[in-house]
Amino acid sequence: MSSSRFAVTSDRLSLEPLIGLVSAPGDAAPGRPGAVATFLGLVRERNLGRRVLRLEYEAHERLAVRAFERIDAEVRARWPTVRLALHHRVGRLEIGEASVAIAAGSPHRAEAFAACRYTIERVKQIAPIWKHEYFEGGDVWIEGATADPDDEQARQEALGRSCA
Repeated sequence: MSSSRFAVTSDRLSLEPLIGLVSAPGDAAPGRPGAVATFLGLVRERNLGRRVLRLEYEAHERLAVRAFERIDAEVRARWPTVRLALHHRVGRLEIGEASVAIAAGSPHRAEAFAACRYTIERVKQIAPIWKHEYFEGGDVWIEGATADPDDEQARQEALGRSCA
């Protein structure tokens, strides 16, 4: 497991290291945060009415990490005291395994929750990560990120979902 706040890895994901990264005293706010919100995306057994057998993720690692850093900058612009950590797994994943792990630390829970939700919405929009779904009877590539990172409307949609 990477000790970096932003990573694309073939290692199994765990929230504990990310919680540690956002719980330590940081530069966003003095002292330790009062809240940490987390998100763990798991490989689900059913999608679009089909029984999923497994997923395989591919990513352009360097560009994905840059997208994560961009999302972090967007989060800090909206919620200045939030400290973010985000890891995404690549390779073969079985049902129930974690594909993405996010932790957002903040002095207050509302900002931590909103930043965590915003982060996953933006990952889906702009990170160069592709999912190959294997199901009973076939397989399909699930469309990856399609939004232009500079598309303000897409950013506002993610913000709207995160603050709903």
